[in-house]
Amino acid sequence: MEQAAGPVRSEIRLTEEGYRIYINDRLFYVKGAGIGKGDMVSLAQHGGNAFRTWRARNGEAVLNQAQEQNLMVAMGLHVGLERHGFDYNDSLAVAAQLARLKETVKAFKDHPALFLWVIGNELNHHSENPKVWDAVNDIAKMIHAVDGQHLCTTPLAGMRAETVQLVQERAPELDFISVQLYGEIEILPELIAASAYEGPLLVTEWGATGYWEVPTTKWGAPIENNSSVKADLYRSRYRKSIANQPQVMGSFAFLWGQKQERTPTWFGMFMPDGKESEAVDAMHYIWNNEWPQNRSPRLNDFRLDGKVANDNIYLRPGDFYPARVSVSDPDKDSLVFHWEILRESQSKATGGDPEEKPEQMEGLFQGPLNDTINFIAPSEAGAYRLFVYIADGHNHVAHANIPFYVQP
Repeated sequence: MEQAAGPVRSEIRLTEEGYRIYINDRLFYVKGAGIGKGDMVSLAQHGGNAFRTWRARNGEAVLNQAQEQNLMVAMGLHVGLERHGFDYNDSLAVAAQLARLKETVKAFKDHPALFLWVIGNELNHHSENPKVWDAVNDIAKMIHAVDGQHLCTTPLAGMRAETVQLVQERAPELDFISVQLYGEIEILPELIAASAYEGPLLVTEWGATGYWEVPTTKWGAPIENNSSVKADLYRSRYRKSIANQPQVMGSFAFLWGQKQERTPTWFGMFMPDGKESEAVDAMHYIWNNEWPQNRSPRLNDFRLDGKVANDNIYLRPGDFYPARVSVSDPDKDSLVFHWEILRESQSKATGGDPEEKPEQMEGLFQGPLNDTINFIAPSEAGAYRLFVYIADGHNHVAHANIPFYVQP
């Protein structure tokens, strides 16, 4: 939407289509994404109109960049997490947090790119103390007193009926609640009905099926969908659970960027070098009802020693093994193949907490790296993954990985 000269007013109205956000009296259906290391320029070019952050770090610069791209911002206010040691029985710590956030709200409330405050993130995840919602209510009350122009929400992990009820009871100052679901986004309409929540809603995170929701190998490695399966799920999940839902006012797809979370490719729509995966194509189609001019390669099949990931692949150290990927390109572009082997992540991080990329194994590939390759199994017993990346020369990439276990 065309940016205003001064602060905007955001509000919720009940329309014939259901609850909708209005900005300065104009309908604003949220076509957004969570911004990681992805850039705002590409988000705007692909048809997005908003993004969310998880903190207000570098807030002025973020808001200015958003304004340049005609994007609206749902600004994250970082709230202490119980799993990180924040104690909501500590009244002094809670008061200090409120004072800190008040200064943040005062600093950015008049920026024309701001339309929503997002209080915390998944504060119900690994959390037991209900006083967190009292603190959220005080933050929402402060926002309404200090700002008065913008909506505020808090995102829940999942949509359990008892959590929704608790938040409604203890944080009535919130303008609405938001939810974050991955595989469970498939049943969002059913979850809304089961929760008895009748108010407005945003989906502030959704996307690829989570590593906690997929089948695992016998040694516990989660099996990741390839980039084409993920892209298909983005489209089907949006159609089923977000589009045309009367309580849902839009969404922020996750993640417009790249991050390590069990693997370097699990949730990010981009690669570390900025190349776009097919999930970006899917979001372009969702937002524009047409495909981008040049599309990502499509991955059809991927096998290691003739087996797929669900086959629980065991290899012998030092032996040679073949792998083959079948891929096509909608634009008949020439394709370049890159392969790598990483140790299996041993991270126990949860809720998006930082993880380190596992060690990359060197010197194992033999011969040219095309759609079919041969490699030497690592000499050390343990869990690994074979990754393949297929680039089309137009800033697009398909990707897949297969976990395997080396045993003597």
